[in-house]
Amino acid sequence: MTAQTDLKGKTLFITGGSRGIGLAIAERAARDGANVVIAAKTAEPHPKLEGTIYTAAAAIEKAGGQALPLVLDVRDADAIDAAVARAAQHFGGLDICVNNASAIDLASSEQIEVKRFDLIQQINMRGTFLVSRACVPHLRRSVNPHVLTLSPPLTLRPDWFAHHLPYTLSKYGMSMVTLGMAEEFKSDGVAFNALWPRTTVATAAIKHVLGGDALMNRSRLPAIMADAAYAIFLRDARAFTGNFLLDDDVLREAGVTDFAPYRHDPAAELQIDIFVAPDGQPIP
Repeated sequence: MTAQTDLKGKTLFITGGSRGIGLAIAERAARDGANVVIAAKTAEPHPKLEGTIYTAAAAIEKAGGQALPLVLDVRDADAIDAAVARAAQHFGGLDICVNNASAIDLASSEQIEVKRFDLIQQINMRGTFLVSRACVPHLRRSVNPHVLTLSPPLTLRPDWFAHHLPYTLSKYGMSMVTLGMAEEFKSDGVAFNALWPRTTVATAAIKHVLGGDALMNRSRLPAIMADAAYAIFLRDARAFTGNFLLDDDVLREAGVTDFAPYRHDPAAELQIDIFVAPDGQPIP
């Protein structure tokens, strides 16, 4: 088949999409008239973090799409199966799965608490596996099915493991799910790809966990990941699978030449993200 031209009428199942990159991807698809399932834990307002599944649903509908907000903890296998089944029944199928839900903890091997270690493995790697597996039977019936996981390229640099081994294991686990399922379901025509930002992205995690306003200023906006994801969804699933992609590479290939609108602060020097090796070239 040839690449599609928009996402009108397509149904996306997005985990952890009540804010940040997940919500940006949802709103970008909604502008085409897509159906978006927001499956996340945040049903009540958080004291420090903006957004709930209901405010996300309102934003999706304002952008022009149809929304279904579902409370979901991706650590609960039965709840995942139920949410995916409900989403497919509600919209008549699924076309795209986005594994966006993720927990971060950059503690060292000695510093991290066991419960935090377990949490990031369960949400990141295990959740990605369970959500992807639950979506596959429905995606097989789609014309151009995609699974997109927000995880890094599988570059096995020892220093990236040494600095924050528990988190690296969890994120690389997500990428290994992508690698394995891309091959496992290739004959079914279901695409599995991974997308990662070249620079830090201005999200709640950046502001409240990693670097505050200073790092926010050195980050790009979530829109860059949303636009890159959108470009991937338009690709032919049978011909484009098993790829580990950086956001600006995807957009450059799609014809984008001006990256200035994606900057949080046009005057600040951009910060290369974790798991990305600087190549010596200036970041656009």
